[in-house]
Amino acid sequence: MDLVDFKKWVLKEFGIDLFAYKENQLHRRILSLISRVGAKSIDEYVEILKKNDMQRQKFLDFITINVTEFFRNPEIFKEFEKEVKNIALKNNYIKIWSAACSIGAEPYSIAIILDKLGYNGKSSIIATDIDMTILSRAKQGEYIESEIKNIEKQDLHKYFRNMGDKYIIDENIKNMITYKRHDLILDSYESDFDIIVCRNVVIYFNQDIKEKIYKKFSNALKKGGLLFVGATESIYNYKEYGFEKASTFIYRKL
Repeated sequence: MDLVDFKKWVLKEFGIDLFAYKENQLHRRILSLISRVGAKSIDEYVEILKKNDMQRQKFLDFITINVTEFFRNPEIFKEFEKEVKNIALKNNYIKIWSAACSIGAEPYSIAIILDKLGYNGKSSIIATDIDMTILSRAKQGEYIESEIKNIEKQDLHKYFRNMGDKYIIDENIKNMITYKRHDLILDSYESDFDIIVCRNVVIYFNQDIKEKIYKKFSNALKKGGLLFVGATESIYNYKEYGFEKASTFIYRKL
């Protein structure tokens, strides 16, 4: 089995389209993982994945890159908060999508922003990821110190309960989020969003897939809706997708 056959097997076995990822970067990651588990070949690695649930999960985590934290890139998040406030002032219902949400730090950060704004309207925050195990962890709402390091002290006391080395999110904040499995590449998108947050994920895809995702994000947003991307993900041709720049790494649908 070569790397192309391996990608086909992963698509069939896990429903993850590795053909969409940047090739050189992906190949390095796969070969590194094969080496880590001591497999001598791709075929041997596939046999390990078929039999070992722990290694299957390690593979999924490694490929879907679950690295995140609350209010990641705080200065950029402050800009995002201003834009959320502007939308909140104009609407008594806000629909938000946190795409590729990983362990839930991002959707919970958004829920905290709405709570701190004293938003009185109705809100729907949908959080999605391709990895069901990571979604289960997000639903639990338990975090370690490094993941909550950007949260101000008073907010930490207000929105979290400290138990040993864990910080557990407040139930009211937890109940603001609806978690679902979703594949950005293969699945259809809901519509009429006021805000879509998708950070530090699209960067791993090849250009063709990136373009398709940005088009679908644009179609999923209402006029005036926001797309908030990661700190390394400037969309240079944003006008082609019907966006204008609202702020650094934040785009508004025209």
